[in-house]
Amino acid sequence: MDHHAYRHALAGALGGSELPFAPAEFTARLARVRDAMSSAGLDALLLTDPADIFYLTGYHTFEVSVHTALVVGAERLVLQVPSIETGPAVVTAAVDEILGYRWEGIDEVIAPLAETLAAYRAIGLDLYGAGLRLGVIRELQARLGAERFRDDGGALLDAIRLVKTPAELDCLRESARITAAGLAAAEAVIAPGVTDSEVAAEGSRALLAAGSEFMSLQPIVTSGRRISVIHVNHKRNVIERDAPVFLEFGSAFQRYTAPMMRTAVAGRASAEMQALRDLCRALFESLVAEMRPGRTFDDAARAAETVLAPHADRLFFSGVFGYAVGAQFPPSWVEGTGYIARDQRREFAADMVFHLPLCLRRPGEWGVGISDTVRVTPQGGVAITDNDWRLREVGD
Repeated sequence: MDHHAYRHALAGALGGSELPFAPAEFTARLARVRDAMSSAGLDALLLTDPADIFYLTGYHTFEVSVHTALVVGAERLVLQVPSIETGPAVVTAAVDEILGYRWEGIDEVIAPLAETLAAYRAIGLDLYGAGLRLGVIRELQARLGAERFRDDGGALLDAIRLVKTPAELDCLRESARITAAGLAAAEAVIAPGVTDSEVAAEGSRALLAAGSEFMSLQPIVTSGRRISVIHVNHKRNVIERDAPVFLEFGSAFQRYTAPMMRTAVAGRASAEMQALRDLCRALFESLVAEMRPGRTFDDAARAAETVLAPHADRLFFSGVFGYAVGAQFPPSWVEGTGYIARDQRREFAADMVFHLPLCLRRPGEWGVGISDTVRVTPQGGVAITDNDWRLREVGD
């Protein structure tokens, strides 16, 4: 049976059986996107980012390295997937048509995609989005004319995805619950002599046991001096007595992730460690006070920079005080639609959701990271996750 026959056989028994939301949720999302397309003078969007495709159709799979595309027209949704993704397309996606191509035959992508796009005169692209292949775009432009393609499709969709619907907020709350369970389990096994890998293993077990799907980013565990090196992870290192242990976890629930950071100490925390915890909390308070409609991402970043300024010469901080989270796929839970950082001029709106990754590092020594995922409200930021902001002393 080829992939075409497989699709039809599956559709009769399992079509739409794993759609992550009620059809009305996708209908409302599409209406907002199509209204924005009309206002921007776009006839269609050509989307290749797995999270964008999921947002509008529900389509999800753990294999996101292959070419997949969604054509959003005023009346039709057409999803193009390789043969190995026929199953997920049938059971998870709400679309009008599925175009299949042989997994090994990437040259088969162009003709049916060009035929689908031929009726549209103004096609929006996300030139910074995941999954966009230069070879595919070049071929489409050669066949249809480069003048049909515009680069504003990504910004249009980002502005809509930034503001979460009630159904999305429910998913983020459930992710927060699962994330907390994983962190608690990981903290419970921290002790001098235990390895960072053992801590990560227990946290991962608990996350999966509590209901997490495959995660967009695996649990992060580092200790001691390795905390001072941003974006390294567990690697069979033994935790020393009185060393801080940094944890950053984010479960996936219907692909939505509410991450959280905690720092525990395998013994006694020093006064310097407690002082960094206090500074993380002060940064958090400065940010949530600014996270309300009418204030900009830049306003919040500058407020936090004022708090950090007296310590900036001795501590490393990434420069991004928050990033939007929502539905995502590996290799990251960062949504990519908005950042709380200097010179980001977009204004906050109610029901935007950001992770505030407040990790302060003393290069070559150690670091402390504590965070919450926060929802924007008219009164300011309100945490979805339930961090207690303690520097926990464990395993002594």
